[in-house]
Amino acid sequence: MSDHLSDHLSEQPARWTRATTYPDMWADPDDDPRDTGGPAPEGELATLQDFLTNYRLTLRMKCEGLDAEQLARRAVPPSSMSLLGLVRHLAEVERDWRNWITDGAPLPKLYGKRDADFDGAVGEQAVVDAAFADLAREQVATDAALATHPDLGERLGKDRIAVRELLVHRIEEYARHCGHADFLRERVDGRVGQ
Repeated sequence: MSDHLSDHLSEQPARWTRATTYPDMWADPDDDPRDTGGPAPEGELATLQDFLTNYRLTLRMKCEGLDAEQLARRAVPPSSMSLLGLVRHLAEVERDWRNWITDGAPLPKLYGKRDADFDGAVGEQAVVDAAFADLAREQVATDAALATHPDLGERLGKDRIAVRELLVHRIEEYARHCGHADFLRERVDGRVGQ
């Protein structure tokens, strides 16, 4: 094994979980805000919204307990991906989804040029605070815009996208990035769990 690879492997934090009931979980069921213990939602719209809510919570959970430097820590070269970058990226994506459902002029990008959401994710508390505020604001705005279109089959915007398709795409985007967040968090401090 090369010295470089050996050094890289020795930098890896030990794997651990806070869960005790099921050791492959992120948190015990009683501590998991995604597990309400109640009945599953009724209807397609409520089900889609529940999945979206749970993925949003998962992303926040993967970021909990980390400082600004840890949140901004990059995965592996040459990737610019970090947990903070994911938060900024999803704020940007939430904003862009509103562009999909309007016939008007597109909203400007939050962070400027392409990849600025990841490239600008630096380990400063002000950047972290702004990113989480941006994400919360953009989620609320997109949720509000879609709430005015309760018919999942309604087609919106220049491309006539169905509300259903947009909701499923939002779930897919969060799910994909929560998978990235699993690996990023493990790389930062070794914590594992779905």
